[in-house]
Amino acid sequence: MTVVCVPDAEAVQLLGDLPEGVEVVVWNGEPERPERLAETELWVPQVEDSSDLENKLAAMPDLKVMQLLSAGVEDVLGQIPDGVQLCDARGVHGGPVSELVLALILATYRQIPHFVRAQERGAWDDAQGEDLIGKRVLVVGAGDLGEQTAKRLVGFDAKPVLVAHSAREGVHATSELPDLLPDADVVVLTVPLTPATEGMVDAEFLAAMPDGALLVNVARGKVVDTDALLAELTAGRLRAALDVVEPEPLPEGHPLWSAPNVLITPHAAGHVKASGARAYALVKAQIERFVRGEDLENVVTGAY
Repeated sequence: MTVVCVPDAEAVQLLGDLPEGVEVVVWNGEPERPERLAETELWVPQVEDSSDLENKLAAMPDLKVMQLLSAGVEDVLGQIPDGVQLCDARGVHGGPVSELVLALILATYRQIPHFVRAQERGAWDDAQGEDLIGKRVLVVGAGDLGEQTAKRLVGFDAKPVLVAHSAREGVHATSELPDLLPDADVVVLTVPLTPATEGMVDAEFLAAMPDGALLVNVARGKVVDTDALLAELTAGRLRAALDVVEPEPLPEGHPLWSAPNVLITPHAAGHVKASGARAYALVKAQIERFVRGEDLENVVTGAY
């Protein structure tokens, strides 16, 4: 018997029929523990919930796999016991996140916030926008999110340029950023949060971007130095569209709320109706691989 732990009844429904010999227990970390929890071999925790992780893991001494529903794993890295494989949800969120990237760029370029405010005032207030045709878009982060974003940008006749930690065919290395940034009309951040990317977009990075360029962040808020970005926005030199910020959630009265030339969404890039079904389709496939003794997908190793 293989015991799988999921966070709620909806997860059970989304998983549907599972291979013979798989038993599912439902537990979201509350003090009352279900029977057979201690026999759990594959655990799917709640999204973005890394609280009290040590005690939760201690409740599952037979655990072999921790399958996250998010692409980011920074909150749990370094806390996973030896012998437990950590898997992320690479491939689940790339489509929706890249759609929001395009939406944020187009909303900024086509002056959508201006028109929404004009509509609220009942004013017919025209404004000249821009288009994406021929724009050079630097996509920093060449994983699934970056690749999905680049693919969609091509459909708008933009010119995506992918950047990753290390160069490979068709992808530049981050060490080349000083030469790439001055020619970028848009910079899209899709990198994972790691020691190497935390604070990567600092005053020097932003200063290398040309006047009027747009920074789009769908990575993590800590990738960007908030004070440095605020300085550029307040000066009117750069524009930004941010789905993630630091701090997060952004508190009432924070200067980013009232900064000019910025569009903010509340970490909503992956929040679409189909995300649960897609995530648990991955979980189901992982369970089937685990039961068959096959290698799992999306195993997080090394420096992530």
